[in-house]
Amino acid sequence: MRTGMGEGPEIWIRGPVAPPGAEATPPEHAPAHATPRRFSWVGLHGGAGVSTLAAVYGGHDSGRAWPGPADPRWVLFVARTHAAGLDSVIPAVEAFRSGEAPPGLDLEAVVLVADAPGRLPRPLAHRIRLVESVIDVYRVPWVPEWRVGGLGGRPPHGTDSPARLTGATR
Repeated sequence: MRTGMGEGPEIWIRGPVAPPGAEATPPEHAPAHATPRRFSWVGLHGGAGVSTLAAVYGGHDSGRAWPGPADPRWVLFVARTHAAGLDSVIPAVEAFRSGEAPPGLDLEAVVLVADAPGRLPRPLAHRIRLVESVIDVYRVPWVPEWRVGGLGGRPPHGTDSPARLTGATR
């Protein structure tokens, strides 16, 4: 298709094109990081790690209760990667989706906290794949410093995905 713009092959360019002879201005870039959101961490069982995650990444420690009216409306469910912890996830997600949560809350994802160092046994890895089929999952590896109370400073190496989610800096 020729439009009277001169001879040569036709090409497609995305975005605005400066007229011939005009100086092109560079496009504005989106900010490198999204604005961090505050979350309410909700444990799905005792010992899930809610207090630790809230201390390290910020947000509201809801314990095992729903966030209150003044708390952040974005919810992150928290569970350990042991059998009982993983078994608690899908029923909690289904309960949330069926309207059993207080109105106005938004379930963002599930954060699974390693219950021990090393690789997961196959049956537990399979349960995690089932959880990932119904909701976004962020994994937190075993962090020895957290076990002895080292919660200060930046999120430790290997915890990049929850740090990006919450806007915590490394």
